Amino acid sequence: MNDEVILRFDEVSFEYMHDKPILAEASFAVHKNAKITLMGQNGAGKSSLFKLITSELKPKTGLVSVTNHATIATAQQVVAREDLNLTVIDYFAKAFKEPQKDLQSQIYKVMTAVNLDVPTDRLVGVLSGGQQARLLLAFALIQNSDILLLDEPTNNLDQAGIDHLIEFLVMYPKTVIVISHDADFLNCFTEGVIYLDNFTHKIETYVGDYYSVVEEISKRVEREQRKNAQLKRSIIDRKEKVNFFANKGGRMRQLAKKLKDEASDMEENMVDVRREDKTIRHFIIPVQDIAGAIVTIDGIKVIRNHEPIIKKVDKIMRKKMHLLVTGPNGVGKSTFLRSLVSGSNPQAKILDEVRVGYYSQDFSNLNFDQTVFDSLSNVLIEGTDINDMRSIAAGFLITGDLMGRKISELSEGQKGLLSLARLVIMQPGLLILDEPTNHINFRHLPIMAKAINEYQGAMIMVSHMPDFVSQIKFDDVLDLGKI
Repeated sequence: MNDEVILRFDEVSFEYMHDKPILAEASFAVHKNAKITLMGQNGAGKSSLFKLITSELKPKTGLVSVTNHATIATAQQVVAREDLNLTVIDYFAKAFKEPQKDLQSQIYKVMTAVNLDVPTDRLVGVLSGGQQARLLLAFALIQNSDILLLDEPTNNLDQAGIDHLIEFLVMYPKTVIVISHDADFLNCFTEGVIYLDNFTHKIETYVGDYYSVVEEISKRVEREQRKNAQLKRSIIDRKEKVNFFANKGGRMRQLAKKLKDEASDMEENMVDVRREDKTIRHFIIPVQDIAGAIVTIDGIKVIRNHEPIIKKVDKIMRKKMHLLVTGPNGVGKSTFLRSLVSGSNPQAKILDEVRVGYYSQDFSNLNFDQTVFDSLSNVLIEGTDINDMRSIAAGFLITGDLMGRKISELSEGQKGLLSLARLVIMQPGLLILDEPTNHINFRHLPIMAKAINEYQGAMIMVSHMPDFVSQIKFDDVLDLGKI
């Protein structure tokens, strides 16, 4: 790692919307050409920290400094909605202040680097989730910046895409800071970790690969918990003696005062044990009581050589049937799920009275102008009241302080947890899950997998995370790359 510091935070404090603390006098430095992971719970403020680095946000106090005016490029988590109607070439043109004579040549180089092969006159909005993920990375690369910020770069990528990205990052000769919940991906190239504590709003820095740092943090938490337990026993002992000696006279009263002071000092020395490793509660997705052919699929539109063709399929899904849809990025998996939900595929039909629980990979089924409370209450069914709704939401770490916020103000991870809470509240007869692990902290994934595996209704899922898929029993697999 180069000894030259390229980025520094000096006692930086920042609040979001003037009422949500993110950083409190945080200080850290990043060295030139380092490969760093930014860690923290969903909603801790990782994306806000990126915006402080790029000066899109300004600190309340303190200083963010970049050495020698180093340039910065960010690969965002998702394509901005206003960019979905641009062609690929027009989208890349936005990366430059001045028109580029050799833009097509530059686009070819960065698309090759991220293994993306799509026509440059294609609309961004019609690309698959995996293709859009590669496009976001290519957009950052074309700027040839000194610091590369990657926000959840593996979302929607198939395994081939993730392997290609790892190889690229290992060889990349500049500074990279990555936000990701994919532990295996991070461990392949991370040299250090910047840790954002969701409760103290402080920054901690660690050197080493990702798994070594996680183990180091875990051992530190255990030490802190043991120390607190010992102090708590001593405090209780002192206070009991204080109560006994305080009613005595003379020297006994002086001893009581001394013991009281000792107990007070011990309480001040109690360690504020890290709490942000909290996971969502175990949950069940209740199922709508419905029978019959819940989904009938006679044909699916797939993409071959960038052109759509219809393939014949003969599938009927009933209660308790779980279907996994697979295939390479760009073959049409998400398009199939969207067409099924919208009813736009004449060759695939959902039974009319079925409640459909749809988890969209880009959260397009959420109204970003709604409050969290309204989004949850809109899917309430008869027999479930507001208190039940709040209790379910709290199980997904969606607490009262978030209820009045607009969905647009949530982090991507919080939007994912909100989407899960909505599924539980609405009690669907059909689950349609499009990359449900995107943006979700890896600590939550075993709990999610268990709930999805135990769901008693019909389910169709797309996921590029093999470890997650392996925890769920599927009755059938539909590979769109092979039909």
